[in-house]
Amino acid sequence: MAPIRIVIAKPGLDGHDRGAKVIARALRDSGMEVIYTGLHQTPEQIVDTAIQEDADIIGLSVLSGAHMTLFKKLLELLAARDAEDIVVFGGGIIPEADIPLLEQAGVAKIFTPGTRTQDVVTWVTNALAQSR
Repeated sequence: MAPIRIVIAKPGLDGHDRGAKVIARALRDSGMEVIYTGLHQTPEQIVDTAIQEDADIIGLSVLSGAHMTLFKKLLELLAARDAEDIVVFGGGIIPEADIPLLEQAGVAKIFTPGTRTQDVVTWVTNALAQSR
């Protein structure tokens, strides 16, 4: 079976990418093909990259407080491009009260600060095993 292809992205104006890089490295070290988009990406750029790279999953790191807008826009763009099969998850500074709302909107999983990298790797592996 082909390795999991994952896009890790930092949407918006947030310039703090240490967490995204740590997660990207952990996923890569577990055998996944990771495409890190870098800072200041728009949802359109992220979706374009995911489709061009034939990604299985997108992980967003959001620390700016714009998580509701950014995740919803990304999900809308995936639907418009007939790419709803790409699983979306995220992490960052996201209030507990917003997590169920994001999940209802279609985000598969939200990780909060302090999550172990192995827990993210395990979740991604299991999430993709179920969707493949």
